[in-house]
Amino acid sequence: MAKGYLIAHIRVHDSEAFEEFKKLSGAAIAAHNGKVLVRNPDPDHREGGAQGLAIVIEFEDLASARSFYESEAYTEARAVREKIADTDLILVEGL
Repeated sequence: MAKGYLIAHIRVHDSEAFEEFKKLSGAAIAAHNGKVLVRNPDPDHREGGAQGLAIVIEFEDLASARSFYESEAYTEARAVREKIADTDLILVEGL
């Protein structure tokens, strides 16, 4: 079965408040057996407008990635993030 991935670029406007988002989202990721593969605050950006912190999280499958994103725990974390950052985020199925 193909893995599911969350891929995001996050442009943080309040670094202090972002620490709260990291704490909340980290617990939600762990609860859904997610694995952070990439977390880079300064990626080598070459093309397009999706700049900012790059993050890639792996889940068992796409359904698990969706379950994480739609979970109550991540909804709480997302509410914090939406106040202090602009984000481009996609869920995709791996090969």
